[in-house]
Amino acid sequence: MWAQSHTHSANRTPTRFLTHPLTHPRPRLRQRLMMTEKALIVPSNFAVTTGNLNQAIFREAASVGVFQKWQSLFPGLGFGAGYKILQRVYKFGGQPYVKEYIDRNFGDVFRSTFGAKTGKTIMAATAGSIMGVGEIALLPLDVLKIRSQTNPESLKGRGVVQIFREEGMGLYRGAGWTAARNAPGSFSLFGGAALSKQMMGIQDGEATWTQDAIASIAGATASITVAAPLDVIKTRLQSGTSTESGTTILLNLARTEGPGAFFRGLWPKLLVVGPKLVFSFTVAQQMIGVFERQMGGR
Repeated sequence: MWAQSHTHSANRTPTRFLTHPLTHPRPRLRQRLMMTEKALIVPSNFAVTTGNLNQAIFREAASVGVFQKWQSLFPGLGFGAGYKILQRVYKFGGQPYVKEYIDRNFGDVFRSTFGAKTGKTIMAATAGSIMGVGEIALLPLDVLKIRSQTNPESLKGRGVVQIFREEGMGLYRGAGWTAARNAPGSFSLFGGAALSKQMMGIQDGEATWTQDAIASIAGATASITVAAPLDVIKTRLQSGTSTESGTTILLNLARTEGPGAFFRGLWPKLLVVGPKLVFSFTVAQQMIGVFERQMGGR
């Protein structure tokens, strides 16, 4: 078990280094869309819709050239890289430990309730959910990433140490909403991937490249979609541009922006899930399988 968790941690780190610079503009685009409080899509006027999206996404760079627009999507790269690398090492390295603990202490309950195969899937999903809630320990880095991407003025002229010293526990604002988002999101991520492999009749460590890719896309798509509404609330809470509570933001979203606002920014995130996780998740899973077979043969 230690070997499995160790290889999870080791192999998630290089894949995050390789993919983060390529995918960093996506969360900035998504977060800016989620921060926009007016209706962006005007079905009867394509020009107005295009103008609204241009202003919402690029803001101060809305009127400059394509290259400058692209450059404007990269603030917060350092915070984003630090957060994502630690998040992946923590979540994917720790989930096998939690899964083993659940199996050892509560496995019979899961299997008797859901059956042998489905019980195994639910245990994997539950372990992922627990790890997702624990991610709030990394929340300050996520908050700084969001602020640098949506409200950079709030960080200007201050170093990381100074920000932590001045804001302290304020960097954990929205921790409850983050946990509420992560619990079903991580449950769906690990559960969706495990269920996909179960449906394909694959045992742990036996998946091909294609099978791992299919499982990762299924799990990530389910996770992102399920977590989207709470992700909007979390982002607005942590941007530093609003003093409203999460409940107030939720009510205002429903009342003034409509149900569609809860899924604002979903498509930009979904559009890169496939290529991003086909690379990171598939490579990591395949490498884990290789290392486990090598270590098991010693």
